[in-house]
Amino acid sequence: MIEKHSKASGIGLERLCTQDWMRSTETEYGVEFLEAWFQGRAYQKHRHDTYAISLTTAGIQAFDYRGHSEISTPGQVVVLHPDEVHDGHAGTEEGFGYRELYVEPALIFEAIQTMCTHNCSLPFVCAPVTMNQKLSAAVINAFQDTRESLAIDSLIMQLAEGLMEADPSCKQAPLPRHLDVAALKRAGQYLDTQKTRVVHSLELEAVTGLTRYDLARQFRIMCGTSPYRYLLMRRLDFAREQLVQGRSLAEVAIEAGFADQAHFSRMFKATFGITPARYQAMRVVKGANVEQHNH
Repeated sequence: MIEKHSKASGIGLERLCTQDWMRSTETEYGVEFLEAWFQGRAYQKHRHDTYAISLTTAGIQAFDYRGHSEISTPGQVVVLHPDEVHDGHAGTEEGFGYRELYVEPALIFEAIQTMCTHNCSLPFVCAPVTMNQKLSAAVINAFQDTRESLAIDSLIMQLAEGLMEADPSCKQAPLPRHLDVAALKRAGQYLDTQKTRVVHSLELEAVTGLTRYDLARQFRIMCGTSPYRYLLMRRLDFAREQLVQGRSLAEVAIEAGFADQAHFSRMFKATFGITPARYQAMRVVKGANVEQHNH
């Protein structure tokens, strides 16, 4: 199991609607938990290196994904595959609320192998909005249960079952070639420790014993993204932790290994769909607003 700590451009503070808020956990055993409420445009185009599985809890959640405009209403589940570009906005003036799980693809990959008679690829859910009861129940339970390791293990299995139900083809299509799972885990574990700098290909070749090109191919099959994107996300995860603590953008940019604040801001916005300044501002919205929109 690959474990890491915490997930989830423009310069200057964007206008922050007082109704917008978000709160999230650090990544716990490969899963990040996020709750949010937005009016208007929530996120510009961006992508994650995880599965993003959300349950719309209020209003209409709208987004563009794979060339189509989609909407999700309360009770519906949205499933976005790793490395797929999307945005997000309210479908009505009233705004929308949702609960979302960001799940490491390697965990889904590992769980699925226990349910298939042969090695299976990661599920790809063609219809991003679904009424899949297994996925819906998994998200609801995730925000009610404890977040201990055994509870997360159960959650991963529930999500894997729901994803396989939504993409039955993953049961029939075996992996094209052998994967060196142990080497890929070593690569992930090494990248998890390098949150403040650029890592070079020679380093990963030494860690894994794979050529850079074979590593890139195998890593994407198991983790749903490239080693470069995986490391960039770990650096941006570290940056998010620092922003929540009130650090300045300039300080965070340097500590996360970016050339300067402008470079950091561009990469942050391209990854999360909002500027680091707006993200920092939304994370300090008072609890009163959060409680108001939770009901």
